[in-house]
Amino acid sequence: MKSKICDILGIKYPVFQGAMAWIADASLASAVSNAGGLGIIAAGNAPADVVREEIRRTKELTDKPFGVNIMLLSPFVDEVVDMVCEEKVRVVTTGAGNPGKYMAKFAENGISVIPVVASVALAKRMEKMGVYAVIAEGMESGGHIGKLTTMALVPQVVDAVNIPVLAAGGIADRRGVNAAFMLGADGVQVGTRFLVAKECTVHQNYKNRILKAKDIDTVITGSITGHPVRVLKNKLTKVYLAAEKKETGKDEPDLGLLDELGRGALQRAVKDGDVDGGSVMSGQIAGLVKQEETCEEIIKDLMCDLDKIYSII
Repeated sequence: MKSKICDILGIKYPVFQGAMAWIADASLASAVSNAGGLGIIAAGNAPADVVREEIRRTKELTDKPFGVNIMLLSPFVDEVVDMVCEEKVRVVTTGAGNPGKYMAKFAENGISVIPVVASVALAKRMEKMGVYAVIAEGMESGGHIGKLTTMALVPQVVDAVNIPVLAAGGIADRRGVNAAFMLGADGVQVGTRFLVAKECTVHQNYKNRILKAKDIDTVITGSITGHPVRVLKNKLTKVYLAAEKKETGKDEPDLGLLDELGRGALQRAVKDGDVDGGSVMSGQIAGLVKQEETCEEIIKDLMCDLDKIYSII
């Protein structure tokens, strides 16, 4: 199955691995790229030298294209942008902000910029800036989310822009991939299923929570702060949601308490395996993820029968 995104980036399959902070490192990104997709290193809030180390490790592990996701709200964003250009990374995906400030620099260094968008207006704005494609991410996804579902968002973005669109949010098997292409997408971005890839270095406790999850096990926190996040329910989310609903005995939500509860929560889950007191980010699709597999096995399953279906159509 060929798509415009494959031709642009020189990858075999139109599958991006989601940029999951503290999780998407050289081990996972290189495995996805070696399997024919586009592996992505998540810069998150890490300083440039930490991200550089992951990039160089990835280069040692694969000769295939890979990307780096830059969180534009990071305190180190300027340094990371400069470093990515120095390291000649071929693809940059962006989130949590507007990459306009850096577009000229990216263009000078031959970097394909592909932002994550949550609305038609933002997709059109990104197209005017000269990005290569956009990732239309629905609220079914894990981590930071927007307000529209994948089913509603993707076709509207496809109709609004003339650049390739990747669908993200709620995609974990071949049925989701087929649905994304029927909505007009040129590819997909998958996060939650890659969490349990054998090459993913997330703590085993985290993987086990994903594997045991049911369809109704995710919840959205942070809505009151303007930064909604989808995670699996646990002791932390119970306390957090209670604080959001003013159940702490105060007239207004305690924003200081919310900040304290969220600080370092993802790291606790990812690195320490604290899946009760940490933030276990996951998409709603977790209920479909039932086994650990290699990245190659995951991508083969995602792409299975896609060419047959489209040849029939």
